[in-house]
Amino acid sequence: MPAPIPTLTPEQRAEALAKAARVRKDRAEMRAALKAGRLSLLDVLNRDDDVARQTRVLHVLDSLPGIGKVRARRHLIDLGISETRKVQGLGERQRERLVKLFPPQG
Repeated sequence: MPAPIPTLTPEQRAEALAKAARVRKDRAEMRAALKAGRLSLLDVLNRDDDVARQTRVLHVLDSLPGIGKVRARRHLIDLGISETRKVQGLGERQRERLVKLFPPQG
């Protein structure tokens, strides 16, 4: 049996929608900074906010300069990381291998 749908007041719904829009905007800004080279993979892995932690690793990798969706998927398969894995769910070894594969440019 499916879980019951929560009943929200109009104010709670508006607040939830505004929060979701903020998170999407922040995630888009983070991905754009990655693509532009202003952020490195290590910067994203070390961030301590929900935006970074709840982003899928696949989306982080395909935001790196020169890495598209196909190469990002191939790297995840090679590293044994699920396509649905989020940054917060990465193990220490997985993080180390990702940083080794995509070292910070500097």
